[in-house]
Amino acid sequence: MPYKSNKDREKMVAKLKRSKAYRIAFNDHDFLADDPCRPARLQLELLKPETIFTEQKILSTIVVFGGARLMEPKEARANVKKIEKQVSRKPDDKSLRRKLRIAKSILDKSKYYDEAREFARLVSAESQVPDRHEYVITTGGGPGIMEAANRGADDIGAKSVGLNITLPMEQDPNAYISPELCMQFHYFAIRKMHFLLRAKALLAFPGGYGTMDELFETLTLIQTNKMKPAPIILFGEEYWKNLINFDYLVQEGTIGEEDLNLFVYADKAKDAWDYIKYFYATEWDNHNSLK
Repeated sequence: MPYKSNKDREKMVAKLKRSKAYRIAFNDHDFLADDPCRPARLQLELLKPETIFTEQKILSTIVVFGGARLMEPKEARANVKKIEKQVSRKPDDKSLRRKLRIAKSILDKSKYYDEAREFARLVSAESQVPDRHEYVITTGGGPGIMEAANRGADDIGAKSVGLNITLPMEQDPNAYISPELCMQFHYFAIRKMHFLLRAKALLAFPGGYGTMDELFETLTLIQTNKMKPAPIILFGEEYWKNLINFDYLVQEGTIGEEDLNLFVYADKAKDAWDYIKYFYATEWDNHNSLK
C-alpha cells in the first residue's frame, strides 16, 4: 500500500534506520554481546592485544603474579594500627580480633611488595633498550603485588604491561602501568594466553586462588610440553612450602620426581633475576651485545 505523502515515507525510512536489524554488525553491541557471537569475541580479544604488543615492539615478557590483597609495608602498618585501636575499644569482639590477626599476617608479607618492586626495577634497568623491548614486566594489572611490579618498572621510566580483567567487583588498573600497554579482558582464558605467549619467566609471589590458578596452569603446560621450558620461581619459600606439599604429590605418585625440577624458590629479588639470567645465559649475552 503506497504512503499518502512524502512525509509519511520519510517517517518510515527514519524508523527503519533506527531498527536493530539495520545496524552494521560490527557497530551493533547487542549483537556482538549475544551468545552466538562468543567465537568472534574470543578471536577479537586474542587479536587486539597481539596487535598492541607488535606495535609496541614487545618481544618478550617476565610475568609477575601475586596477591591483590598484599600492600606496601607503610600501608600495612597503618592498617594494623587502625584495627588495634578498634580492638582496644571492643576487646571482646571476635570478628575484630580475627580482622587484626589477618592484618598482621598481611603486614608480615608486605616485604614481598618491596621485593616485587625491586625485582621489576632490576629487570627493567638491565633489559630494556630503545625499540627492542625484552623481558618486559607483565602483571594482571591490579593492586598488591601486581601494582608493586608495575611500580618498579615505572620507577626507572621503563615500559610494563597490565592485563586487567573485568570482575563483578570493581577493579581499576593500578596507576603504574604504561598507558599504551594497559589492556582489559573479559575472558580469563584469553588473558592467560597473553600472559604466556611471550613469557620468558614467571614469578609467583604469595597469593590466593588466582595466583595458584595461573601457577598450576603454567606448570601443567611445561610439564606436558605445550610450552617451552622457562624459569618458574616461587617467591617466598616458607609461604609456598606451607601452602603446597609438592613432595606429597611425588609420594602419592600423582606427579613424577622430575616434576619438582620445573620450579625453584627465591626470597630475594636479585636471586630471582640472577637465576633467570643464568637460565638464558647465551641469549642474555647476545642481548647485552645489542645495547
